Amino acid sequence: MIQILTYSNFMKKTIFICALITLSLSTFAQNKVKEITQAEQFSSQAGTLMERQFYDMGKVKTLEVKVLKFKDLSSGSTKSLLRFEYAFKSSYSSDTKIAALDVDEIDGLIKSIKNLQSNVFISTKEVYTEVTFTSRTGFEAGAYFSTDKSKWTAYVQVEKNDRNSMIFLTPEDFGSLLSLIEQAKAKM
Repeated sequence: MIQILTYSNFMKKTIFICALITLSLSTFAQNKVKEITQAEQFSSQAGTLMERQFYDMGKVKTLEVKVLKFKDLSSGSTKSLLRFEYAFKSSYSSDTKIAALDVDEIDGLIKSIKNLQSNVFISTKEVYTEVTFTSRTGFEAGAYFSTDKSKWTAYVQVEKNDRNSMIFLTPEDFGSLLSLIEQAKAKM
């Protein structure tokens, strides 16, 4: 049987294929979009002269804590954010992983770390359990309880869905991190 392609059938198939390609590309693009903070949106305004000041607050293991202040030199308006940087190195590559939190997320992170210290780390669980704080941009701080080891393992994951941005911390390290975050909040 020979199928004769009319102009109408050809156009229908072409439109269908184009729609599939567009849908595929938009789905792929959505997976690659990285969330940014309100302060980062403010700092990327076109047509403005923007000043950026970086304040080093300290380091816990290999995780650097910084405050980043933005100032629009034309209008005088300002925004700040809390920034975490982690220099990842492997035998094949190196990369700097960066996370940022807006000012309105810092209290939630402080409260979560205090809760981990006072309630979570002292508890035991009968099954594998995870406790996490997650920011808008995907920064994660938390712990998991492994029934094999019968203990909590604390961690910070700088970038969402990136195991290479994970730093394992002791409960004492979390205390140091909390101190740096509180100092950073006062600087903002």
